[in-house]
Amino acid sequence: MAETREVESFLVLAEELHFGRTAKRLRVSTAQVSQTIRKLERRIGAPLFTRTSRRVELTPVGRQLLADLGPAWSAVEAALDRAVEAGRGVTGTLRVAFGDAAGGQLLAGVAELFRRRVPGCEVEFREVRPAEVLPWLREGEVDVVLAGLPLDGPGLVTGPVLVRETRFLAVAAGHPFARRDAVGVADLARVTVLRCALPDPWLDEHAPGATSRPRAGLQELLTLAGAGEGVLPVGAHIRRYYPRPDVAYVPLDGAPRLEWALIWREGSATARVRAFAEAAAELVREPA
Repeated sequence: MAETREVESFLVLAEELHFGRTAKRLRVSTAQVSQTIRKLERRIGAPLFTRTSRRVELTPVGRQLLADLGPAWSAVEAALDRAVEAGRGVTGTLRVAFGDAAGGQLLAGVAELFRRRVPGCEVEFREVRPAEVLPWLREGEVDVVLAGLPLDGPGLVTGPVLVRETRFLAVAAGHPFARRDAVGVADLARVTVLRCALPDPWLDEHAPGATSRPRAGLQELLTLAGAGEGVLPVGAHIRRYYPRPDVAYVPLDGAPRLEWALIWREGSATARVRAFAEAAAELVREPA
């Protein structure tokens, strides 16, 4: 029978497909990860990964093991978390991340309701750049992130949609678009479009040549837009929280509304996470 360490090492390596990142997440050496995987492969009697100097990939046997084992392991982790929480009550610290001022304000309201319900638990806020969202979730830097949808990835869970809003373009105050009442989706093909590191399938389809700034935060992207280096698609709330003399916000006609939700890592849905998600859904729920 496989040991817990072997199962955990296999699942993390299957997600990362990189021995160094796997070792970092497990807080062991790369050699230890390699030894553990070889031991599991000997136990099973077949290779689980193909390894070259440039890449690591699952073998057919490895893919089948991942499909069979992943959900079961997540269920085991969740059951243990529930047992621990039931035994000691909901305590500890919940680490919650947000990307801009509006998200921080929303989560502060959620935290107020959450604390009234769960007085034994603290909430710690973290501001996250777009490029850090997925690594922080994968590596356990935070428990929950408020992020735009879709945010897909191995082992991620998406809570209910909390906010839906119209898309706008942030453009330089002197840009021709700034004099318009609205900009059409087709106009995106005529200009340089700026974007952050987070995925946006709609933007990929309608502005495939968008200039990505993987490490940029919102203020940096707005500064670039204000300097005339491109236009930046944003949500409607940005107009209220980030008014700037160098930037005009123009409605983007024909674009779907942006959606925001809480995201957390599968298997980490402790009583704290579930209670926080429930408080968020109740806070934004419209009166009957």
